[in-house]
Amino acid sequence: MINDILNETKSKMKSTLSVFEEDLHGIRSGRASTALVDRLHVDYYGQETELRQLASISTPEAMQILIRPYDKTAIKSIEKAIQQSNIGINPNVDSEVIRLNMPPLTRERRQELVKFLHKKIEDARVAIRNVRRGANDDLRDFEKEKMISEDDKEHGEAEVQKLTDQFIEQIEELGKAKEKEILEV
Repeated sequence: MINDILNETKSKMKSTLSVFEEDLHGIRSGRASTALVDRLHVDYYGQETELRQLASISTPEAMQILIRPYDKTAIKSIEKAIQQSNIGINPNVDSEVIRLNMPPLTRERRQELVKFLHKKIEDARVAIRNVRRGANDDLRDFEKEKMISEDDKEHGEAEVQKLTDQFIEQIEELGKAKEKEILEV
């Protein structure tokens, strides 16, 4: 029973960590990355669709992203989605492709990105702690219903805390690496 709670907790924490990693890929650093735009939602014939499903996205140069839509009629919708996102890049539209030329990051912009990164790190920490709270609540309920002993509950809570510490540490490490990447000139 405790193992079920621990396995479920670990699984939820893993998915929280992967969501955090995806968020990190969407934060701009010093070089062009397709992850900056591939999850952008584009209004495609009234349907919200991720950009990566509508176009091939590549980085032909270190500071440029090239978007080649599969359907040429989607170019206007893709351009509009990029302009409405907060990536701070104006798309250059040729007849069949969209080029995003990455301007070098200013010091102010780097600091804004680091602030935004810290908010994402804190959100991920809070999400992990919420998973911990849920697991501890389950353990307390099981103890109240006499399904587990008090010792089992305390052992379970200690294991949940170990998982929490591990995942928060991973979040911190990923955050530090991303911060270093953002501040790299």
